Amino acid sequence: MSWLNLEGKTAIVTGAASGIGREIAVAFAENGSNVVVGDISQKGQDLIGELPGGPERHIFIQTDITKRSSVGEMVNKSIARYGKIDILVNNAGINMPRLLVDPNDPEGKYELHEDEFDKMVTVNQKGAYLCAQAVVRDMIKKKVQGVIINITSECGLEGSEGQSCYAATKAALYAFTRSWAKELGKYGIRVVGVAPGILEKTALRSLEYEEALAYTRGIDVKQLRDSYEKVSVPLGRVGKLREVANLVCFLASDKASYITGTTYNISGGKTRG
Repeated sequence: MSWLNLEGKTAIVTGAASGIGREIAVAFAENGSNVVVGDISQKGQDLIGELPGGPERHIFIQTDITKRSSVGEMVNKSIARYGKIDILVNNAGINMPRLLVDPNDPEGKYELHEDEFDKMVTVNQKGAYLCAQAVVRDMIKKKVQGVIINITSECGLEGSEGQSCYAATKAALYAFTRSWAKELGKYGIRVVGVAPGILEKTALRSLEYEEALAYTRGIDVKQLRDSYEKVSVPLGRVGKLREVANLVCFLASDKASYITGTTYNISGGKTRG
């Protein structure tokens, strides 16, 4: 038995095919948990073969978290395979940098449009609600003292230039975390948030994303990349995906049994502003 005692626990990780979610899935698998990779991308199937324990222990379920029926199918298949769900990590999200108003190109490419607003809110906010509701319903029914972990962002409290809609959806996860913890504590279910700061580059930090963010800040892509090195982080470096995954695993374990209703910044002490 390991220190975290996560062996045999079943964890659903949404958006686990890449980025932070992938590293979280790997960390749970290494700690002996059964991992359900819930992702809209078929790349999730490739991940299953790479996890310790392989397809004999883990499953991929293609899931669109914006649709109740798809979320229900993910949860039902997980229960059919493992009997119950112990942990849900609401990690799936989308970020499209946009300005509220672009005086240089009104209603142009990088000004926030209603369809983009709706997409970010639906994926980042509604998706977390749909997944949590479906999982918690079964946890209560089976008297599972489970854990919900919401992956938010430090910009959810601090805001972010050119990313107001994204930051707002992440702020909603702070509120979900506090409110759900108050609702679910009586059932022994904990709800915790994790808010990463600047992390090492992944495939999700695409050129398209960097071009959009750079435009909203009036700089070019090179200047944007250089700016990551100039941010005031006392530890003097960007964070590692594994560091976020390690925190998630700790919070999901009984070692954190008295922690609920709070969100942990994992940002190397990054200065606000």
